[in-house]
Amino acid sequence: MRLGITCFAGVGGSGIVATELGKGLAARGYDVHFICAEMPFRLDDLSEHLFFHQVHMFAYPVLQNPQYDLALASRLSEVIAEQELDLLHVHYAIPHAISAYLARQICARPFRIVTTVHGTDTRLVGLDPSYRPITRFGLQQSDMVTAVSHHLAEATRDDFALAHTPTVVYNFVDTQRFHRRALPPCYRENFAHPDERLVVHVSNMRPVKRVEDIVRAFARLQRHLPARLVLVGDGPDRLTAERLACELEIADRVTCTGNLSHVENVLAVADLFLMASEVESFGLAALEAMACGVPVAAYAIGGLPEVVEIGVSGALVPVYDTEALADAALEILSAPERLAAYRTAARTRAETAFPEDAGLDAYEACYDAVQTVTV
Repeated sequence: MRLGITCFAGVGGSGIVATELGKGLAARGYDVHFICAEMPFRLDDLSEHLFFHQVHMFAYPVLQNPQYDLALASRLSEVIAEQELDLLHVHYAIPHAISAYLARQICARPFRIVTTVHGTDTRLVGLDPSYRPITRFGLQQSDMVTAVSHHLAEATRDDFALAHTPTVVYNFVDTQRFHRRALPPCYRENFAHPDERLVVHVSNMRPVKRVEDIVRAFARLQRHLPARLVLVGDGPDRLTAERLACELEIADRVTCTGNLSHVENVLAVADLFLMASEVESFGLAALEAMACGVPVAAYAIGGLPEVVEIGVSGALVPVYDTEALADAALEILSAPERLAAYRTAARTRAETAFPEDAGLDAYEACYDAVQTVTV
């Protein structure tokens, strides 16, 4: 099968999932063509089955913004025709499902459209009155819609009055890449002393990730337990988080690394993953931490209860309750035997519930299911 994949190229979960999916399918012999504005963050190499086609935009004063969705539709139609693609898998309903629909109108070659919703596209942007009708249309015009959790699937169905509930395909993790392993002691010592616990947060630091809550919870935690916090990633709230750490007089205990190509190295030496999202359809960053044997403390929101087993592989507390988040982190970290049990359970959960092969198999089944769709 010749497959096209469109996603946003940044460090968010949707782009990472799309990229790992494409790489995995290419390893299985699919011809996979990424059609994006930029090379996706984790698409670090191409191969005989893995290709990249850039979307180019034309800046013109009359157009208020670069017309990415229109340029994408044109590029999709070109690549589909030139490469004889059979199926286009787009990640994000808005604008990618709409661009896919437009490409179908342009292109003489019939092809199937699978749209995966990740949450921000349908639960935030897509629900805005300016976008809701066109988001619903894009979902309806897709041959199949998938969602990364049951929570998101049901919310998408209800929010857009869809006739069918999207098919749930959980995100997955490469447990060969993400695992706890021995690194030189000096690596961990870059972040924490041997007698300190190492707490890690990874995100694109948008407001929805509530990085300030992470800093506030850590400030409370470190009053009771020697600890350090590493914030991995970059985004609009990074500076705000750094300023808050200064105000709370814990800046010397907080490290901001920016985006890291190999975040698994930091996770491999971490003791706890801290998350404070107010919207989280799945929680891929939490899953990657769990694969490294790192338990999770987070808000009980969205699809996270489908990922983290409360009291087994992590703790989930009421949203916006930073004191409860800190207390949950303290409970996990304060007893070595309890922490060891959480670590083992986190790794086991990632291996058994969200392995890469299961995710690839599930998407292959979706592709097979739409082959009989008339387009």
